[in-house]
Amino acid sequence: MSIPPPPPSSPGPYGQPGPYGQPAQPGLPPYPGGPQGWYPQQPQKNNTLAIVAFVMSIVCGIPLVPIVLGIVALSQIKSRGEKGKGLAIAAIVIHSVSMVITVLIVVLGISGALEDAAPKKRDTGGQVTGPVSSGVTEIRKGDCFNTNDDLAQYNDEDGSQAARSVRIVPCDQPHKGEAYAVFDLDGGAYPGTESVTKTAEEKCAGTALTTYVGNDPKLSEKLEVYYYYPQAATWILGDREVTCFVGDPSGPTTGSVRAAS
Repeated sequence: MSIPPPPPSSPGPYGQPGPYGQPAQPGLPPYPGGPQGWYPQQPQKNNTLAIVAFVMSIVCGIPLVPIVLGIVALSQIKSRGEKGKGLAIAAIVIHSVSMVITVLIVVLGISGALEDAAPKKRDTGGQVTGPVSSGVTEIRKGDCFNTNDDLAQYNDEDGSQAARSVRIVPCDQPHKGEAYAVFDLDGGAYPGTESVTKTAEEKCAGTALTTYVGNDPKLSEKLEVYYYYPQAATWILGDREVTCFVGDPSGPTTGSVRAAS
């Protein structure tokens, strides 16, 4: 006894049945190895180099690197169909503009244009002609200055207690300190506060002081010796400078203490 074949199925609203009993979509080719039907397209991913180039163009100071990465990223985006074209272009533009500005500043600085445009604060002899706010590392020998520190309470063995900014003024104006020697310590690793202060005391005393102020006993009784020196934190930034200065603990004075040459 044979089994009769099943009757032909009637076409449904979606066309002929698929090979696994799933209805086929009209006009769509079958998916190889699986049911017929529609499958969503895979989303595009962002190009990694484009992201890296954009970030580096903002935070990295290495010349040309963001530009090179941006160009490579554009090539990859085109060949792989990835996203990130805008980031790559932005990286190239931002870094290019930054490089142009940097070059202009360097050129203007070398040519002296920036210095010529800035208001003059020192005369041809190097003396200040008006008040100048600055860091202690900008004090020169012969400069008079004011500080927020009270010299009567100044602790020269703890430089962290000393203000790191001063206001340099002409010596004929009231001031708290007058620098008589400025020198740099040797490079290398930070030698420690004790070693730095010992070197500062040795070099700020003796002939450096007497050569500047002379041997007037009344002056030596009135003035005290102080110094600014590098801290461990400022040493990392390249600070090696020790500034020796004299001041009257009782208050500001007027006029220079430098001995007549």
